Amino acid sequence: MKSFGLQRYLTGWLVAVILGVPGVSWADGDWVLVDTKALTLTVLSAENHPLVRFRNIAIGSGGASDLHRHGDESTPRGIFHVAWVDHHSRFNTFYGLDYPSAGIARRAYDSGDISQTEFDAIMQALRHHRTPPQNTALGGQLGIHGLGGGNPDVQQTVNWTDGCVALTNRDIRRLGQWMHVGTRVIIR
Repeated sequence: MKSFGLQRYLTGWLVAVILGVPGVSWADGDWVLVDTKALTLTVLSAENHPLVRFRNIAIGSGGASDLHRHGDESTPRGIFHVAWVDHHSRFNTFYGLDYPSAGIARRAYDSGDISQTEFDAIMQALRHHRTPPQNTALGGQLGIHGLGGGNPDVQQTVNWTDGCVALTNRDIRRLGQWMHVGTRVIIR
């Protein structure tokens, strides 16, 4: 893992916290780093020490992007938090993210992809640590999940999700010991 890239993301997160950007809060404990180029998911301790790394993850079939839009099948880059957990998902376990983040909502509003009303609703939800609206042009229902009944061979050969991060069922169960509502997830 290149420390400069990680340092840049952590510095951005720290600045956001100090400035009081909605949707970003001090997160005690372990956190997750998803590297969309290396296709790895790493759990790091509060002191930023790697605890475990999962390889051969899958991301959206549209690659990674700074601004995910409904239907583009890209995985959004940014700082998120686990907003809900579904242990009975068709994908085994699903850790839903508080997507869209404040930064993504701002870029989408500035580019005309969402209205003032939608932007305000997203920001209001983030300020109150609720899941932002999932029905805007930015889409929703993004998270980290397993394969469920899917073919494990596909996981090893192609990025197949609609924008989520996918691990094998075995790996998503193992990841569960570090995941809970509020866990910080950085996707880069």
